[in-house]
Amino acid sequence: MDSFIQRYDDQVTGQLSGWDRLVFRGTLRMLCFVDGMSGYLSRAGVLLKDFGEHAQAMTGHLIEASLAAAEEAGRPVEYLASPKVRKDQYAQNILLDDSIEDGLICVLTCVEPCKTYEIYRNRDKKILELKPRMRKCKFLYHYWIDPRFGFMSARIQTWFPFSVQVCINGREWLSRRMDEAGLRYDRYENGFPWIEDFTKAQTIMDRMHKINWPKVLGAVARRLNPMHGRMFRGLGYSYYWSGFQTEWATDIAFASSDTLAKMYSQLARGAIASFGSRDVLRFLGKRPDRRYQGEVLSDFKDRPEGVRVKHQAFGNSVKAYDKGGSLLRIETTINNPSAFRSYRSSEGDPDGPKSWRPMRKGVADMHRRAEVSQQSNDRYADALASLDTSTPIGQLAAKVCRPVRKNGTRYRALRPWSPQDQKLLESISNGEFTTGGFCNRDLARQLYPPADNDPAERHRLASKVSYRLRILRAHGLIRKSPGRRRYHMTTKGREITTALSRSQDVTLQQLNAIAA
Repeated sequence: MDSFIQRYDDQVTGQLSGWDRLVFRGTLRMLCFVDGMSGYLSRAGVLLKDFGEHAQAMTGHLIEASLAAAEEAGRPVEYLASPKVRKDQYAQNILLDDSIEDGLICVLTCVEPCKTYEIYRNRDKKILELKPRMRKCKFLYHYWIDPRFGFMSARIQTWFPFSVQVCINGREWLSRRMDEAGLRYDRYENGFPWIEDFTKAQTIMDRMHKINWPKVLGAVARRLNPMHGRMFRGLGYSYYWSGFQTEWATDIAFASSDTLAKMYSQLARGAIASFGSRDVLRFLGKRPDRRYQGEVLSDFKDRPEGVRVKHQAFGNSVKAYDKGGSLLRIETTINNPSAFRSYRSSEGDPDGPKSWRPMRKGVADMHRRAEVSQQSNDRYADALASLDTSTPIGQLAAKVCRPVRKNGTRYRALRPWSPQDQKLLESISNGEFTTGGFCNRDLARQLYPPADNDPAERHRLASKVSYRLRILRAHGLIRKSPGRRRYHMTTKGREITTALSRSQDVTLQQLNAIAA
């Protein structure tokens, strides 16, 4: 992120990073598999032949209790004939029409597909069996203005296993905290093009890390089904909360919409043209791996509200778009947290030793989700910074195409279009080196075929690579990590290698079209 901010420092007025849209799932884990559900029926004293009657009674209790608050407050309860209706927009229209400032807005009901159970008659064994099934049931969608989180929504499945989904927006939460702090701002939808003090706003935003999500979401579940405690009295069933989909957004505010408009279209198109599969994997925190057989997708969409470029892999994505004219948003969406690592104990042994394990969907790993999402945004922003929007390639190349002196020593010019130096520049810009950097041995592996185990040959190659590292450092393309023998690309190095890489793929026909 620093590279992007430094490049456009005179045009950027502030930046803000934090949660945007959060979708949580609540599950009664003991009811989500056949043996667990069978155990519940046994404890409740319900025979399989009576399952339908029991389930219908439980559903009736839930619906009656869930709708009681709406009926008492005189708020509408409306049935939607099609599940394709945009329910959030429908509720927003009611909010505007009725000028609701706090409390319940409405409850929408709809019949939708769901995962549940049915009794199956096994004719061969002549027994009844409990089987998981996809069927349809009624869902209840609650919309309300929360004093802490602003506009919120949640839905509950009214048939076993009574799953819950809750939607919260982090920017809604922030706007209320800034109001409490007396911090002035301009708002466009869920973004803030101008904030009186971006640093103070970021400090406030960081407080979301301290939210006790199980407590907050548990209160929402009780709101959806006030009868939960009586329905499962003595069984100790409570919801397990997971992050079904999380969006972490970094907003970069520009001084004017004209400033952003002049550069962003080129950045978006440059991102599609320049960032390959290896880059996308790197943005999302994965080293390029030939064993990965999944899809890596990038797409560009010119929408009425702005241009959006999006990259996807492992079920997760990073995207950028211009919002409200003067706001550039970079956003990482995580649907599949297991693609990342979290330093934690085993779930089966919470007091045991910690190690790097696959990240869980559970809200216990929300802080780690925020970390990897911000790292993804940072890598993507730095990559965008290398897509210079104004400097001619010839001018960039001229910086390294002449000899330089450093500490009294003369170093030769680089020849970016020669096979030798072209390979060198491609090697240092390898996606797998972006996060951890590279050492002499890493670069030797890229530049030369695998050598034998002869120590003299290894020493000779190491000397050749050391000479090239000194040249790259003299030209300011790489820097050495303090106290370590590892190197990282500088902002200048990233700009030049990206520009030269793009120029290799441009045809004469494309150049003629640009010139015309």
